[in-house]
Amino acid sequence: MMHVVIHAGVPYTDAGQLLANLAAHKGALYKAGTLPLGPRRCRQFVKVMSDAMASGLPLAEAREQMNAVLPDAADIQRVVVSSEKFFGPMRAALQHGQIYPFAGKRAAYTQDLLNGAQIEIFAGLMNPGLFIPRVLKALDPARTRSILDTTDLSCLSWVTMIEDLGDLVPDVKITLWENEDSPLIWGDILRAMAGLPDSIAIPGEHTLLASLLTEQGKHQLLPLIQQEQSGARLASGAELAGLLEAHAQPDRVEEELNLPGWSTEIVSAFSELYAQDMAKIRTMPNVRILEV
Repeated sequence: MMHVVIHAGVPYTDAGQLLANLAAHKGALYKAGTLPLGPRRCRQFVKVMSDAMASGLPLAEAREQMNAVLPDAADIQRVVVSSEKFFGPMRAALQHGQIYPFAGKRAAYTQDLLNGAQIEIFAGLMNPGLFIPRVLKALDPARTRSILDTTDLSCLSWVTMIEDLGDLVPDVKITLWENEDSPLIWGDILRAMAGLPDSIAIPGEHTLLASLLTEQGKHQLLPLIQQEQSGARLASGAELAGLLEAHAQPDRVEEELNLPGWSTEIVSAFSELYAQDMAKIRTMPNVRILEV
């Protein structure tokens, strides 16, 4: 049975870096039976699913198209797909008073399409107070105005999307993390996606964290990386968090609000709701949270 790991974004949390990090170690992963698909094949994966679902293409024909995307090598047991459009295109990110209202249906259709493959879904979530204005800014003005006129933005959260996934694909394991934690748990995310043991250090797993640090912070990070390379131990989340707190470059970690009328007070209110939502999501079955 093939194991298909789907990294579903979300937008503004990854920019393709996870897939790029895995691809950098493609040879070693291949020996372990894991294959991260390249960007083109990831796009094809989502396109086949989306087009077949929208057109009502017979499932047998859609499966033939998907089989042409996936590897047929007998020594590949685990395939990693990464696309921030898996839950839906940007224009569908905020619809019907929900965030990605079709995510559950798309996951259920993908499960049917893969015909017996074991599926996992991975996603980095983002504070809705930062995610919503970015999405609205990316849409055309008419669609943005329609959303603002018909949607109570304060009611938007990730909970409904995760509940839909749980209802429609209850046997699919879901792994989530808060994007704000990504620099501190990057290696954990990579290991989980690749199916590697927690004790294995991955070269370059601190690249994201290093890009946020001052020169002094990078200097203090180096001994931790050298310890990992020597097999001594993996740096703890607390150590990395301390480095980031003490030596972050302010312009690299502070989010710019680019939607008129969207204030820091609104973001703070969403931050409180986001914390409550994550607490609720932690109690859901088949959900694993990666955290510091």
